Amino acid sequence: MTLSVLAVDDSRTIREMIKLTLDDAGYSTLLAEDGQDGLEVLTSAIEQNTPPDAIITDINMPRLDGIGFIKALRQLDNTRMIPVLVLSTESSDTLKRQARAAGATGWIVKPFDPAKLIKGLQMVAGSA
Repeated sequence: MTLSVLAVDDSRTIREMIKLTLDDAGYSTLLAEDGQDGLEVLTSAIEQNTPPDAIITDINMPRLDGIGFIKALRQLDNTRMIPVLVLSTESSDTLKRQARAAGATGWIVKPFDPAKLIKGLQMVAGSA
């Protein structure tokens, strides 16, 4: 079974790097430009009965940042349990605590090593 991942990042380059990394590892990848777009992509996937198995999100994004995105998806019944891996240039303990309090499952600092991204994703998604 192919696991699917929603990658939310405002950088097109980072989104493409994540997609290439996940595609190479056999994942199916959905992409979103920011938290608002992420909620729309997520809603569409749920309506098609194909919700992602995990989510990777940046923190600093326009319209709806990563913390707001995580809070919003944790308030929805059908997305409450989807594991969320934060992938950000931020590394402050305060932001990490805020993300965990919002419902983030793990944290990786950019730039990312593809093997570490896959390992982090496997750890939060329980598919190791």
